Parts: sequence; structure tokens; C-alpha cells
Amino acid sequence: MQLEERIKIFSFLGQNLESFRTDLKQNQGDFFLKDLKNNMCLAEQINPWFTIDNQMYSFDYWSKTLTEENLKKWLKKLPKNTQPKKIGIICAGNIPMVGFHDILSVILSGNFASIKLSSKDNVLIPYFLDELSKIFKGLKNFYEFSPKIQEVDAVIATGSNNTARYFESYFKNIPHIIRRNRTSVAVFSGKETDADLVNFADDVFRYFGLGCRNVTQIFIPEGFDLNRIFKAFFSWKEIINHHKYANNYDYNKAVYLMNQYEIIENGFLLLKESDELKSPLAVLFYKRYKDMDEVRNFIAQHNEQLQCVVGNATNQIPFGQAQKPRLDDYADGIDTLTWLNSL
Repeated sequence: MQLEERIKIFSFLGQNLESFRTDLKQNQGDFFLKDLKNNMCLAEQINPWFTIDNQMYSFDYWSKTLTEENLKKWLKKLPKNTQPKKIGIICAGNIPMVGFHDILSVILSGNFASIKLSSKDNVLIPYFLDELSKIFKGLKNFYEFSPKIQEVDAVIATGSNNTARYFESYFKNIPHIIRRNRTSVAVFSGKETDADLVNFADDVFRYFGLGCRNVTQIFIPEGFDLNRIFKAFFSWKEIINHHKYANNYDYNKAVYLMNQYEIIENGFLLLKESDELKSPLAVLFYKRYKDMDEVRNFIAQHNEQLQCVVGNATNQIPFGQAQKPRLDDYADGIDTLTWLNSL
């Protein structure tokens, strides 16, 4: 199967995800993803963090990303791979289809993907690939699902810092990309508009804050009115009705109050001043600064722990766009395609 055909397969998926969203609103069902609604319900049953709303957000992202134009632009510098490799992929399960970009990279680069799914995200990716394989028979020659990664030429593995140490040891004799815990921060200049802050809410709350691209720490200039943030976040107030999120909110609030920490709350989010990067669920850390050089130095010192820096500066991700990475916006800054073709 040539690259052009593989591109058509995944652009076909993008088109049908868009059709699914449209047909769902119109209560229609004339599309090849006819069983997707049932699989979405199953995915949420297995992992309650995978709400229908968050799954639909993920589908919306992939429908806009998987266009023939985007894929060709992304792959235009891809050299011809005359010796396909078997690549093990160990997927995370924190947000819906979080491992799909790695799978896409391996298949489109002409390699074979041996996929170990997370038990928290083991419905959607198999459904999509297997449905595509029913139409495009040759796709089945590019992937498998396996309970254990073995006899592979290289590995891409994502996990916690603890599991990463295990991966480093276990796969030490073959090429590998090992991804650890990361988080994201935002930098406020003080010139943000109300619209910026409304958009920023998506960077904090989308996927309940469970993704490495979710912002968990904000740098704000001295004198910045935190009430502006709460006002902009108001549209997300219903998030507290999710029982698992509410349990985290109540637990962290109780811990902070018992330890007499100063916090600000609005009923669905806790704001706490802290130098730490990674805040607990339902908590957003903030740090005030006098000079922007303080922020630049802090970010430089913690660069290995950061996935995204959100803000209005030219080298930052615009507010509201943290969960909408381009195809070439690689996790941990490692160009997966270049790495695959260097094997």
C-alpha cells in the first residue's frame, strides 16, 4: 500500500468524523461509523472521565486535523522507507485517543504498529482502525493490538515517571522514545482581554485537566485581578456535577483548609498560590511576578517538565488552543517522523 492510499484512508476517517457530528445533530445515521455511539457509551462506562462531550471534542479535533491537505503537508518531507520496522506503541489512557498520533505516525511512515492499549482507553482506537480495515483491506497489514510489546525494532512508550524508569530499563537495548509526566503553564502579561480569558478556560478544564497539555500553573503580574479569571471561567461551572471531579474538588479543598493554606474558590475550582508546576485535579496554581525575566528563567529551568506554554507572545500557544496541536506539534518536542525514519 502506497503512502497516497494511506493518506486517503485517514482523510476518509476525518471526513466521516465530521459527518458523524453533523448526522448526530440531525438524528441521522447514514455513515460508516454507525456503531460509534454504542462504542462511545462503552468507553465512558470503562472510564468515566471519557464523557460523551470530551469524546466529541476529540472527534471534532481529529475531523479538522485529518484532512488530505494537512496530512500531505505534514508528510511532504517523509523519505521513502524501503525497510519497514515493527514499532511497539504503549499508549496512555488519560484522555480519549491520546495515543492515536503515535499510531498515525507509525502507519503513515510505512512501518508496522504493535499497539498496547491502556485499559482506560481500549475502545475507540480499535473501533476506528478495525472499521477502516473493513473498507481498506490493506490497512490491516500495518497494525496489530497486543497485550505485550515484544520482538519489536523500536518502542514509543508513554506513562508516568515511575513507569518510564521501568520502560527505560526494559527497552534499553532497542531505540525508544519514553514519555514521562509533563504539564503546561500559561503566562499572563496583564494585557489579556476578557475573550482571551474565556478561551483560556478551555486550556484548564478540557478533559477535566487530565492531559499534559492542560494548564496547571499560571504566571500573573502583580496586581492582576483574579476575579477576572473566575468570571471568565463561569461557563464551566457544570463541571462540578461530574462525581469524580467533585470528589477531587472536595478532597483538595479539605486538605488545604485543614493545613490552613490560603485558597480562593468559586464552587468548582480552587486557586492556590504556589511555585509548583503540577496542580492537583480541580486546582489551579498561580504565581505572581514582578519582571518577565523571572518567568523566562523559571520556564527555562523546568523546560523538561513542560509540554506547552500558553500566552499571547509569539513563541507561545494562543489561549484556547492548547488541546488543538498541529500534526507537527510533537509530544515532548521529539519529531516522531524524523526519529522513525532514522531507525
